[in-house]
Amino acid sequence: MPTTKNGAQALIQSMINQGIKYVFGIPGAKVDQLFESLQYSQDPRTPKLVVTRHEQNAALIAAGIGRLTGKPGVVATTSGPGVSNLATSLITATAEGDPVIALGGQVPQDDLGRLTHQSIPSQELLATATKSSVEVQHADNLSEAFANAYRLAQAPKAGATFLSLPQNVLSAPVERPEIGTVSPVQQGVADEATLTAMVDQIKAAKLPVILAGMRASASDVTAAIRRLLDQVDLPVVETFQGAGVVSHAGEDNYFGRVGLFHNQIGDNLLKRSDLVIAIGYDPVEYEARLWNVDRHGAVINLDSVVPEISTDYQPEMVIHADIAKTVDALTAKLPTEWALPASVHDDLAELRHAFSQQAVAPTADDSHGIHPLAIIQALQAQVTDETTVAVDVGSFYIWLARYFRSYQPRHLLFSNGMQTLGVALPWAMAAALERPGQPVVSVSGDGGFLFSGQELETAVRLKLPIVQLIWDDGHYDMVRFQEIAKYGHDAGVDFGPVDYVKYAESFGAKGLRVTQTDQLASKLAEAFQTSGPVIVQIPVDYRDNQQLKSQLLTDVLN
Repeated sequence: MPTTKNGAQALIQSMINQGIKYVFGIPGAKVDQLFESLQYSQDPRTPKLVVTRHEQNAALIAAGIGRLTGKPGVVATTSGPGVSNLATSLITATAEGDPVIALGGQVPQDDLGRLTHQSIPSQELLATATKSSVEVQHADNLSEAFANAYRLAQAPKAGATFLSLPQNVLSAPVERPEIGTVSPVQQGVADEATLTAMVDQIKAAKLPVILAGMRASASDVTAAIRRLLDQVDLPVVETFQGAGVVSHAGEDNYFGRVGLFHNQIGDNLLKRSDLVIAIGYDPVEYEARLWNVDRHGAVINLDSVVPEISTDYQPEMVIHADIAKTVDALTAKLPTEWALPASVHDDLAELRHAFSQQAVAPTADDSHGIHPLAIIQALQAQVTDETTVAVDVGSFYIWLARYFRSYQPRHLLFSNGMQTLGVALPWAMAAALERPGQPVVSVSGDGGFLFSGQELETAVRLKLPIVQLIWDDGHYDMVRFQEIAKYGHDAGVDFGPVDYVKYAESFGAKGLRVTQTDQLASKLAEAFQTSGPVIVQIPVDYRDNQQLKSQLLTDVLN
């Protein structure tokens, strides 16, 4: 019996079967059949179509969904520049382990390879930005292609997949049934001999340290690590994407985050450790040549992904298995009476004290702007453990990564693999959609904000409760302070001022301006009490930035 379903409708049913809730994107002639079907579907399970203001941002929102949930978000764009505008976001997602499926319109098949309107080799263009790039050749293959893209995007290491969809394929009739719900890829637990070897190494070590990486922040892995820490006292160092692995209750085990510059408390601890247990660690976050140099201890690499071996990273034990299951098995096998020696605890307490002393804001001097630590402390006072804080790239992101505390996984979001400007607001929008009723903060500099600031209109349209902080100093300052450190001066880092309060108001959002340190608490409180998006513009004093790069802490464990 012939069917009346076309390719676009079959694709939508495939999304329904995989539980997709949203499709973000911008329309165009080559995907209008898909957008038409999304907009007017009578099935209440149909993903909600969210029209954005730029394809790059649409893909970042979708990738944000992937980071928060572990399940792929979906972005759909038209052909030509619609597809090419996806590249940066998909590269970011693939590097940083965020599952996302990109659907790109394409010219009809009989126009492929011809110099026609918006005809580009989309599949080839995005092949290097994704885990998989496929051009669907027949409408009957759409559901299979989507199911495989879904599974591959989610499988370790998670990342982006791309489907190129010729216009005639989306409109062609479909005869085959759609693929049903795809089961997740399962990995096994490490075997008994491996677990015994892990226990023996931990018991023999003088200072074993956990390095919690990006895949440690998956909810099941974080829960397993917390169960381990409930039983044994092990110090933990987080990467930027590992933020929130250590809970409030386990705060005594937390020794900061590492990333970018080799001069932190966590770096000192890793250097002195004779056994680093790297859990879900990915070198794109923080290369081993920065933390594993001049060390004389062993490394255990536990991950769902086979590690990349380099001259700087050659783990003595590599365990390729389900991380959460293996951590739980390790916890069950470790003797409950095992503990670090009292002398090591004393050293760690001294290190923890030095760490806490770093985060104290100096006396306010508002003549040059507000000190970063003062902004961080004011924000810390406003948030709960359930607040999502999405952080853009700039000097502020180093300050936040080092000094802002977060106690839930994937609630403090960084782009530390690609350091992509403009990620914060799109990720915050994803959080506002996925975590309704919970506070959401986006933090940007005055440089990076305008990479995605046009999505403020989308946030207003969706009535998303986002507090957008803009640290304002008039420079691309993360580049600026490093140039000054290298050359004694800066170059090519200045731009003109923007009144972000008026900018916010022009989009229908609320705008607030802070001019003095003592206004921070009241202005932030007002922002958090505002329904819908609000921008808070804050002048920042970055004169202490050189400490971020040059301040080397005393190694109290030596």
